[in-house]
Amino acid sequence: MQERYSRQQLFTPIGLEGQQKINCKTVLIIGAGALGAASAESLVRAGIGKLVIVDRDYVEVSNLQRQQLYEERDATLRIPKAEAAKAHLQSINSAVTIESHVADADVELLSQLVLEADVLLDATDNFDTRMIINDIAQKYNTPWIYGACVGSYGISFTIIPGKTPCLNCLLETVPLGGATCDTVGIISPTVQMVVAHQVAEALKLLVEDEGALRQTVVSFDLWQHNYQSIHVQSAKQSACTSCGPDATYPYLHYDQQMKSAVLCGRDTVQLRPAPGNHKIDLNELSKRMASLGKVEQNPFLLSFQPYNMKERMVVFQDNRVLIHGTKDIHEAKKLYYQWIG
Repeated sequence: MQERYSRQQLFTPIGLEGQQKINCKTVLIIGAGALGAASAESLVRAGIGKLVIVDRDYVEVSNLQRQQLYEERDATLRIPKAEAAKAHLQSINSAVTIESHVADADVELLSQLVLEADVLLDATDNFDTRMIINDIAQKYNTPWIYGACVGSYGISFTIIPGKTPCLNCLLETVPLGGATCDTVGIISPTVQMVVAHQVAEALKLLVEDEGALRQTVVSFDLWQHNYQSIHVQSAKQSACTSCGPDATYPYLHYDQQMKSAVLCGRDTVQLRPAPGNHKIDLNELSKRMASLGKVEQNPFLLSFQPYNMKERMVVFQDNRVLIHGTKDIHEAKKLYYQWIG
C-alpha cells in the first residue's frame, strides 16, 4: 500500500502523515451522479478510509456521457447508482470500506450518517437537499463542500461551520442559478472541473490543512473562458437561522421541506416546494422549456408537455406544481428536479 500512494505522498502538503490521516477518515457523498461518481472515484484512488454514498436513482443511458464510473451494463440493468458505484469502486481499491444507501437523502438518514463523517460532499441536483445538507453540517459542526454544474458553467464553495458563510447566507448575495442539465445540457469537462475543486478541498480537510482552504466561491464558464473567485466572507449573517448563534436549523423541520401528495382519483402528484425556496419565474421557465416540448402559459400558470413523454407539468404562480401522468411521488420529484432544479 505504501507503493500505491507513493506519488501522492511525495506531494509535500500530504506526505506520509497526511496519507495516514486520509486512510483513517470518512467522507459522505450525497448524490452519485456526475459529480458524485467522479469525486468518489478520486477519493477511493486517494485511499480514503471509508466512503459513504447516498443516491435514490438508477443508471440511465443518458448518464453515460458524463458519469464516468458507470458502464452500459449498469444502464441496461437499471442498477441503482449507489450500488453500481460501490461495485466499481470496490474493484478500484478493495482496501476502502464503501457503504451505499439507495435512498432519499432526507433529514432522518443524513442525521445518522453525519455522525461518523469527517467531510460532507455535495453532489446533488436540487436545492431542497442542499439546504438540508447545509443545516445538518451546521448542527453537527461538519465541513461540507458545495458544488454544482450545468452547461459549461460550474461553481463550488467550501463551508466550514462557525467560520465561513453558510449556503443559507449566500442565497441572498450569490447567483446560484436554476437551470438544470435536463433543460440546458452539460459537457463533461464542466463536471471534471468542479470535481477537481471539490476533491482538492476535501483532501485539504482530510489532512487537516485548513490554512490551505480556498476562502472564495469559485465559478467558471469553460466555453466562454471565464473564471471568477468571489470573496463572500462579508455575506455571513449574524442572524442567520442556519449558522447564527441562535440557529434553529429551519431546513431540518417538516414545515420547511417539500410537501408531496397523490391527488385522489387522478393520475397526478402535487408538489409544494418549501416556503423558503426562490419563487419560480414562469417567463424564464417558459424560455428554458420551449425547445423541449409544448409550453402554454397564462397569467396564472404554465403548462409543459415534453416531447415523447406522457407526463405533463403545471406550475402555478404560488410555486405549487402538478405532475400529471404518474402516481409515483419519487418519479414526480425526479421530474421536478430535472425540469425546475
